Amino acid sequence: MKRPTVAEARAGRAARPAPRITAAWIERAALHYLERYSASVEMLRRTLRRRVERRARARGDEPAAFAEMVETTVARAVAAGLVDDRRFAAARLATLRRRGASARGASAKLAAKGLTRDIVEAAMEAEREAAPEADTAVEAAAAQAYAKRRRLGPFRRPDTRALHRDRDLAALARAGFPYALARRTVDAEIEPDEG
Repeated sequence: MKRPTVAEARAGRAARPAPRITAAWIERAALHYLERYSASVEMLRRTLRRRVERRARARGDEPAAFAEMVETTVARAVAAGLVDDRRFAAARLATLRRRGASARGASAKLAAKGLTRDIVEAAMEAEREAAPEADTAVEAAAAQAYAKRRRLGPFRRPDTRALHRDRDLAALARAGFPYALARRTVDAEIEPDEG
């Protein structure tokens, strides 16, 4: 018997109808997603809606008919402790700050993940309380991390540093850092082992 070619096998797979959308399938999709990624409640909801829409479109079903199943699955994930917006906000904020996000930039990114203003403010307040130094030191460390990652200011080659000073200040300002802090960061001198 002759084996089908790759194109024939793909055509056979495409001809098969997509499996039905069930509560068990939605729950498996949620667990699979949460095994791989940390997520907020809204991120999980958006992901499940997208998957349901894709499968419903393939089957010719109406995605709105499965909205209640998605909400039930999200509620079960929250009740089981698999999704916690406060825990997600704290972890994501720490990651963003290490990568050099300003307070304004981090707040905007957390809001884009579907977190409420109250949760974002609580995470920012917890960060301020946990920092042994002043709040400005946290922001200064983030500005330096951003400059290092983008190779701005003191992290540029010495012969091009003065030429790109204004551009570096603008990059830090666009990232959400105040002008005075951006100027201190760009004009700072670093030790060779710091860079």
